[in-house]
Order: sequence, then C-alpha cells, then structure tokens
Amino acid sequence: MSGSQSLTPIEGVEIDVGPTAVWLRSRAPLSVLASAVVGGDLDTTQHVVNMHVSRDYESVDPGADLRAFARRLGVPGPFVGLMTAAWTDRATVAWEDADGVRVGVVATVGLSRPAAAGISSPVVWQPSTINLIAVVDARLERGAAVNGVITATEAKVGALVEAGVLAAEGAQATGTVTDAVVIVWTGRGARVPYLGPGTVAGWCLARAARRAVLDGIPRR
Repeated sequence: MSGSQSLTPIEGVEIDVGPTAVWLRSRAPLSVLASAVVGGDLDTTQHVVNMHVSRDYESVDPGADLRAFARRLGVPGPFVGLMTAAWTDRATVAWEDADGVRVGVVATVGLSRPAAAGISSPVVWQPSTINLIAVVDARLERGAAVNGVITATEAKVGALVEAGVLAAEGAQATGTVTDAVVIVWTGRGARVPYLGPGTVAGWCLARAARRAVLDGIPRR
C-alpha cells in the first residue's frame, strides 16, 4: 500500500499500516475467530484487512465495498474484512511475550460517537469504530479464542475507563456501537487451552490490547 509501513513481529506474519487500511497477511493460513463485515464465517485466513472509510460513509452493501477494495489491494482468496472511520495510518500496535507465547494487538480507535453498553440507545450503524486485531503465536483451542474476545474487550473497556472517555449520556463509555474483534493464531508453539486474563497468554493479550487502545485514543 502506498505510504504504508510494514511490521514483521512474528515469523511469517506481516502487518502493513497505511492511510487506506491496516493489512495483516501471513504466508501460512491462520486460524481465525472474528466479528467482521466480511469473513466472520471463516475458520482460517491469510489476510485481515481493516479498511478506512470517511465519517460520512454510507452504503447499501459494505461487504461489496470491502471485497472491491481487497481486490484492488491484491488480496487473493478469502479474507476477514473490517471498516473504520479512524485513521488507519495512526493504528497502534502493542506486543507482549511470556513463557514462549507472543501476542500482539493492532488497534484503530475512532471515538467520535462513544457509547455505554446497556445505557446508550440503539442507533443507525455508524463508522465510528474501535477495531482490534489480535495475533497469537501459539496453539489455541477454539474455546480459548472465544475467551480471548472477552479478554480483549475487557482490556479495551479498561483503557477507556483509564482515559476517562464518556458516552453522550455522561456514562462511562465501553466502546462504540460498531466495535469489532479479530483473533488469529498460528497454531504452532505453546498449547493454550484458555485465554482468560489470569493465564500467561491471556495476560499478554490483555496487556497488549489495553496498551494499543490507550495509545490509540485521540487527544480529546
């Protein structure tokens, strides 16, 4: 991607951070669990694309827009696709290592419309989004990945609390109405049956997610 910077924090996995998207790609298939506009039904993928859109973005078919963008980007085959109005070239990346497990989180943090889950009223879909892409260099069981979504989300909320981000109603913000989480794992190295914050791998995930979100919160 033009104007992008590339990171290779895990062997075989590369992350491009640029003005049009964050693009994670892997030489080998990665197992995946994702809440995503495209590819949420996939079990494996070699590509995760977090596409930048404008704050006034509206579309009758966001999935089609993402697929067309991925084709222009040169993404072959099935991919996991997200959208965000946050500036993707300002995506933040945090990594943690412990006991043979390496975990990283790439965050794009858009907070033009923060919300408090259970308090803020339902609204029409809006592209103000916190997207988290976590990559784990380990052998995760599927249940551990589900638990990892919880751990990453708890860490995100903790970061918002620490930063004092409030929803329009004045309540503590827990995110936005369109946040997404993607967890991919290599399937090699240490076996991880559980990814709660009390485990070493979960601690790494929580630390990386919390720091990535904190570092990505726009100055208010």
